[in-house]
Amino acid sequence: MEINEILESLESGKITAKNAKKLLSLYSIEEIGDIAKIDINRKNRRGIPEVIFAENKELDEIKKIIKKTIDKTNSVVISRINKKDYQKVVSFVKKSKFKLKTGKKTSTVLLFKKPIKFKGGKVGIITAGTSDIGVAEEARLMCEAMNCKCITSFDVGVAGIQRVFPILKKMIEEEVDCIVVVAGMEAALPTLVASLVDIPVVGVPASVGYGYGEKGIGALASMLQSCALGLSVVNIDNGIGAGAMAANIANRASNKTKP
Repeated sequence: MEINEILESLESGKITAKNAKKLLSLYSIEEIGDIAKIDINRKNRRGIPEVIFAENKELDEIKKIIKKTIDKTNSVVISRINKKDYQKVVSFVKKSKFKLKTGKKTSTVLLFKKPIKFKGGKVGIITAGTSDIGVAEEARLMCEAMNCKCITSFDVGVAGIQRVFPILKKMIEEEVDCIVVVAGMEAALPTLVASLVDIPVVGVPASVGYGYGEKGIGALASMLQSCALGLSVVNIDNGIGAGAMAANIANRASNKTKP
């Protein structure tokens, strides 16, 4: 049972306070052998779902963590699945009859049982180039796991600066609560966006570039030195962190405006 189901059952008299306390005690930390300790109650406590960072995990470990996590929650994000394991994880999820959302150019997936309702805020997500799409899609999946509607547009960097204005106009008209901007190279796009809108902007340096400053170092330094106020910066290629931050901002903004 989900926490809200336990509380509703208690309120309606279907279960006793003693049974409710016992059930609620299960929503704390779920230990999976000596592999992991899952923070089951994170979504209810912080609004941010559990994320399985799969990059350095064995396939069997990933499966065990998925089973335990999805048993207690509706959704889980599985981030950075190794190339050799990706199709095996997807097949495992489908055989388990769970729903799955994937992204372009990324091995991160969103797994859920019941349909995710977009009852939170709105997040705009844009990239400077096509090479940044994978990181942006990670951010989108994270935002959707947090019940946010996403408006995306890719390849609108400053090399063709005119491309960004129509999408920013659309995002302003759609009243997005936060904008995630992913950029590599010299990463000028987040500064430009932050200087044009009265919306919080989360910049994500992407590990795209040549020579000096490659692997995202140049992009990170550029964003950290931005003279545009209202721009916050996460780590290199951290689409998950950017999505969590943007969705948190969007959901709080959305809650404030609801009657």
